[in-house]
Amino acid sequence: TDIRHLRTAVLDADRTVQSRDLIAAYRASNYFDIVATVGSEEELAYLMDRGAVRAGLLIPAGFGADVAAGRQATIAVVIDGSDPNVANTVFAASQQVGLAHSLRFLERRIGASAATMTLLEVRPRVWYNPQMRSANFVIPGLVAMILFLLTSMFTALSIVRERERGTIEQLMVTPIRPIEMVVGKIMPYVGVAFFDILEVLAIAVFWFRVPIHGSLLLLLALLALSMITSLGIGIFVSSVASTQQEAMLLVWLMILPSIFLSGFFFPIEAMPKALQAVSYVVPLRYMLVIIRGIILKGVGLRILAEQVVALAVFGVGIMVVAAARFRKRLG
Repeated sequence: TDIRHLRTAVLDADRTVQSRDLIAAYRASNYFDIVATVGSEEELAYLMDRGAVRAGLLIPAGFGADVAAGRQATIAVVIDGSDPNVANTVFAASQQVGLAHSLRFLERRIGASAATMTLLEVRPRVWYNPQMRSANFVIPGLVAMILFLLTSMFTALSIVRERERGTIEQLMVTPIRPIEMVVGKIMPYVGVAFFDILEVLAIAVFWFRVPIHGSLLLLLALLALSMITSLGIGIFVSSVASTQQEAMLLVWLMILPSIFLSGFFFPIEAMPKALQAVSYVVPLRYMLVIIRGIILKGVGLRILAEQVVALAVFGVGIMVVAAARFRKRLG
């Protein structure tokens, strides 16, 4: 996948003509979009924790003096390794831009023979996933996908099954309210889905050696919050489908586009602009950011506030629509 226009922050401790020329070279490439200038690595870490940038260009003091004197200069490129595909692109592109800038400078200074020399060394520093292991990226995504799929599917099938058997009509003549009936039907499946999530997390940690850097309690709490959305989808599907086969098909039709647009398989940065815009209305996108943020980056609620609010809004909205549609179907 061709990933371009990666959001990048710059920490320029040199502030010379040479450092500005280097920044301009990175900006002129199709790979790096300079979106922020920071004054410390702490500021860079904050932006990277939030996902506001994917890379950081660190230019040390003395860079300009080394270049002017013809000595080999060194810069660092901080890479967000939580997505190995993006990280590999950042690594290769940073080396390519650095080498091209070095050769252009030397050719201007001492002629074409400089093509065999190297003036600039680009040192990568990979954060969050130093070995760039794909398991560290894929397995947290599987947690979100399994939870999203199981709770939606189980909820829809359990309610439609009761309608097929005719037991919903029997329950409606009792004092039980519709919401109580739905909760009673779906709670066992919610428990099963949560048990499956704990099982996947245990396999991730003890079998695949995926470290959980953040709070496990916060992770479980936000997974519970995300279940509101998937439960709402299941209830909505049950109000539309007449058979279990229809319910299963509708759940897949709603979830498959979400999987592809959420960033689970493909980086959102690599998608066309129109699809990037559509991805903002995909709840699974926010679930993935939350889960990967806690597991890989160890971030807390302060960093994840925007995703949590978005997920809560989607969950409440979908649940309200689903409940209204379900009551109408019962009526």
